[in-house]
Amino acid sequence: MVPHAHRQRRRGPAWFPQKAVVFTIIRQKGDDEMKITMAHGSGGWETSQLIEGIFAKYFSNPILDQMEDSAVVPGGERLAFTTDSFVVNPVFFPGGDIGRLAVCGTVNDLLMSGSQPRYLSVGMILQEGLEIESLERIVRSMSETAKEADVLIVAGDTKVVEGNGELYINTSGIGHIPDQREVRASLCQPGDRILVSGYLGDHHAAIMSARMGIENEIRSDCAPLSQMVEQLFAAGISIRAMRDITRGGLATILGEYAHACGYGMEIAEEAIPVSAATRGFCDILGLDPLYMGNEGKMLLVVKPEDAVSALEIMRKSAYGQQAAIIGTVTEHHAGRAYVKTSIGGERLLSALYGEGLPRIC
Repeated sequence: MVPHAHRQRRRGPAWFPQKAVVFTIIRQKGDDEMKITMAHGSGGWETSQLIEGIFAKYFSNPILDQMEDSAVVPGGERLAFTTDSFVVNPVFFPGGDIGRLAVCGTVNDLLMSGSQPRYLSVGMILQEGLEIESLERIVRSMSETAKEADVLIVAGDTKVVEGNGELYINTSGIGHIPDQREVRASLCQPGDRILVSGYLGDHHAAIMSARMGIENEIRSDCAPLSQMVEQLFAAGISIRAMRDITRGGLATILGEYAHACGYGMEIAEEAIPVSAATRGFCDILGLDPLYMGNEGKMLLVVKPEDAVSALEIMRKSAYGQQAAIIGTVTEHHAGRAYVKTSIGGERLLSALYGEGLPRIC
């Protein structure tokens, strides 16, 4: 096996089976006419091809090529910078709204690079016909969430366009990275333990329920993870890597981690936390919680000796009471993620293909 320090990391989430390098997943009306499809926003195979085949191809540079949730940029102090756009429908859903979602999404991306979020900008695209009351409710929610996350909204822009009363939000954020903090997937080593901060799939199930008019007790997990992350660092936990579990779900992130470090990512089926309500929802609709998005959960990889302490800290946090240790980094199935089933078998986690599930952010 090639020593970890000398492994060459390929750009982008190339853990997907190499069926083709070109955009075979772009719908074609003719041999020379290619189109973007909804599948390109799913967080799976098509998203990977779009990023690697167009954006990374032209925007490539040493900072962007790390492909983490935030870019770590040089300067007088180490800074993390990230941006995200939010188009969720409906804009109000059980447990949250597009405003809270936008702040949490950007704050959590900054946190996952080991940074301390400081400032956000907000860009609003408002369609003609949007109710002022709805807009104020969303902006108020953003203000309250920013205060909870201890960040300031310091810049913004608004555009009004023709349409049907919908709105879209872009948020960008900057955070400070304290000295000696190095957090990235390529640092994972065999024996490291894998944790998640709570129930999986709640946000995706809440959005689907709202769209389908299904009444149940499922609520979005949309939340800023600032307190939890800072408490982990304050306790001296040796964190290898972190990622918020959004589009593509846990399975997609584990696959990306396995590719980045060159080792296997093994999780135990019986250890994966899923609420009874969301489990029942998934069983009825034939969904796998491992591929469902969340907006207030994170994946954490730590040195084995710190796993129990990390779990205790997460469970004491307001948003980590159902946290669990779910697996281990191994030399088995190098470069792949897999599940140890309850009957002792193994199931390789494949890439997410197609749109499949509705947009969650």
